[in-house]
Amino acid sequence: MTVTHERKAIAITMGDPAGIGPEIVAKAFRDSPQDTRDCFVVGDVGTMRRAVGMIRTDVDLPVAVLASPGEALQAPPRCIPVLEAAHLASAVPLGRVSAVAGRAAADSVVWAARAALHGEIAAMVTAPLHKEALAAAGVTFPGHTELLQAEAAAARGVQTRDLPVRMMLANDELRTVLVSIHVSLRDALDAVTQANVLQTLRIAHEALGRSLGRAPRIGVAGLNPHAGEGGLFGREEIDAIVPAIAAARREGIDALGPFAPDTVFMRARAANGRAGEFDVVVAMYHDQGLIPVKYLGVEKGVNVTLGLPLVRTSPDHGTAFDIAGTGRADAASLVEAIRVARRMSGAPGI
Repeated sequence: MTVTHERKAIAITMGDPAGIGPEIVAKAFRDSPQDTRDCFVVGDVGTMRRAVGMIRTDVDLPVAVLASPGEALQAPPRCIPVLEAAHLASAVPLGRVSAVAGRAAADSVVWAARAALHGEIAAMVTAPLHKEALAAAGVTFPGHTELLQAEAAAARGVQTRDLPVRMMLANDELRTVLVSIHVSLRDALDAVTQANVLQTLRIAHEALGRSLGRAPRIGVAGLNPHAGEGGLFGREEIDAIVPAIAAARREGIDALGPFAPDTVFMRARAANGRAGEFDVVVAMYHDQGLIPVKYLGVEKGVNVTLGLPLVRTSPDHGTAFDIAGTGRADAASLVEAIRVARRMSGAPGI
């Protein structure tokens, strides 16, 4: 028997309207009409029309107003369908932190998250937010990941702590999943506990197992230089990371380590037609895991939130206030995020 999936649209949030988010969304619809098929923008119509003018396109790129996500499925190529979840009375200044912009960006994300949680859309792809703008708007979450976790927990009627999520950054050469996300380095060190590392291994194993169709090979980075060198440079490996790996292996998770953090990413990298030694590296804190992936090329990276009951991806860069409005922003990472969201959600391909 053939199983068919209901065709649903993919929502793309506009991001902070003072940054490059609207521009790269407009470029994605202009330059990648196949990838943006069945997609629509959640945000402000006026902001998206301004973005079309910024990219100075010779291609006709109309902005259409939607009443519901399903209408996006009938949109022609290179038409930008917008569902207005955040109406701005006037254009916000480009390249400046603004509470108005932060609120509009947050409202767009919340709308898309709730639509995804109610099964109204196939997936959500988020253009960049600005954390200072969110804070200025009174949003109590530092970024997408935490905001989406709270929305998902509320929808399930559980405490946020009972719906653990993790950030994965990935490109075609390397994947890394983080034990902690947007916290200070001091707090990140304190987060390296046996429970947190084991939870990260479980989330990575389950999420990548679904996408790969097999158990992933997980390499675990140490926290300290040389992975602690047997306790000479710190005991986190001995006290927390090694016990977490042992517990994971007892559960059937293919995790190895901890390995020296200055070499494990090279071992996991797929290059020159050869697969890496590991499918993913579990890193102990934000910059440890993200620097290697971003070094390989920001334009290729995709941020994926693991552990949510919805599919969410995003480009791996920020709002780039310094070039907002110049038309120079590159949409490649956003387009790749759309492709990944389509694959992960099972939405119809091209």
